[in-house]
Order: sequence, then C-alpha cells, then structure tokens
Amino acid sequence: MADVDNLWQGLSAEMRSLLSTRDYKTGDLAQQLATAGVEAGILVTAGAQLRDAWIPGVEIFPRTIYPQRHRGLFGEFVRRDEGILARIGFWPKQWATARMFAQTAKGFHIHPPSLPERTTAEEWMRRQFVDEPENFALRRYAEEQWDVMFFVQGRVEILLHDVRAGLPRRTMRLWIDGDNHRGANNAGIVVPAGVAHAIRVEGSEDAIMVYGTSTSFRPDFEGRIASEVETSVLPESWQRFLAR
Repeated sequence: MADVDNLWQGLSAEMRSLLSTRDYKTGDLAQQLATAGVEAGILVTAGAQLRDAWIPGVEIFPRTIYPQRHRGLFGEFVRRDEGILARIGFWPKQWATARMFAQTAKGFHIHPPSLPERTTAEEWMRRQFVDEPENFALRRYAEEQWDVMFFVQGRVEILLHDVRAGLPRRTMRLWIDGDNHRGANNAGIVVPAGVAHAIRVEGSEDAIMVYGTSTSFRPDFEGRIASEVETSVLPESWQRFLAR
C-alpha cells in the first residue's frame, strides 16, 4: 500500500493544501436518510429502526409493476379501500400529472397546515403526530393539502424537511424509480401539509409523475422556500442587452 503521506507528492504544495478526498463512511441508516439519502426500496421495509429519524405523517409504500411482453407494462397506483391510503383515511380530491425535464428540479415548496380554533400550532401538531399518531380522524385533509405521489417514468431524488411547529426538525432524502425501471424502488409517497419537499430528476431521461391531493388546487396553498433552482437565469450578455 502506498505511503499516504507521500501519495500526493507529485502535486505542487499549493494544490496539496487545497486537496480533499471523498469520505465513503456511510453511517447508520438513520444518518444516511438525513444526509446522503436512501433508496425507497430500503425504506419500505426499514420498520422501527428509523422511528426517531422518520418525519411523522410521511408514508412510503411499495408498488408492483407487471411487465407485458411485446406491449409494455402495467402498474397500479393505489386502491381506495385497501392499503396505506385506506388505513390513514386519505383519498385524493384531485389527481394531476407533471413532467420534469432531465436535469431539472422543483425547489422546496410547502402546503400550510390547518389548525382548529383555540389551540396552538405546537399543541395541535404534537397531538396529531406524537400523542395520538394512530388517530387519523384528527387529520384535516379537507382543509390542508396532503400529497400522494407516483412516478411512471424516470428516476427522482426527493428531499423532505419537517418545519411544523412543535415537532423535531428532521430531513428525509430518498430515491424513487419510475415504472419503466421495474424493481424495489417503485414506490408511492405521502407528504403531509407542513413538510417542505423538493424533487430532482436523476439521470438523462424526463420524469413523469402522477399525484393526488387532498384538496383541489389552490395557488395560496403553494408556499415556496429556496425555490430559485426553478428559475432559468438569462445569460449575462442578454441581461445587459435587455437593460439598455
């Protein structure tokens, strides 16, 4: 094995002072989820080991894609009376689709939580997600936007960041594969109101998603945080020309 102290002796002293190497230590699964990211296929079976790292209300569930030889493929999204959405009492009021071009991203956006009268945000969030997490009747799906997302093409990276009052600040970073990449990472994801979320397209193909929302589209529910990545900046020469 090469002497580490002499490994970079062929570089100038100035460059050696700037040099760093990648840290390939991954840490435990909870650390990976909050930092480097975890594939969806691992998360759907992770169970209790991620209890302290999981954002309350987020659901990640597997999907099965059936290939149809010489024709294409078939994949179910979700059934109203079975599975995760039935268990948590959430059935979308509106369905929509979106296409994201390769090498693009949706910056962090967030939907406002709804609060009952005569309670604080901290009290209400803790009641729903800490004190009574299985009491799904408390959830105000009709007054706040929850999303359930599915991906039918491409591969995406999703980042979730919990900024709800009264709950720990947690981050989840994961990858989901579209139906055309059949495998363990075909999954659906439920994102609660009050959890900021961003999506980046991975690889060289467009991503196509289908998503359901608990409320009909409302522009005032679309809060933006650090979303400048969505803006295509004009070249400086164009900006100078337009400013004349």
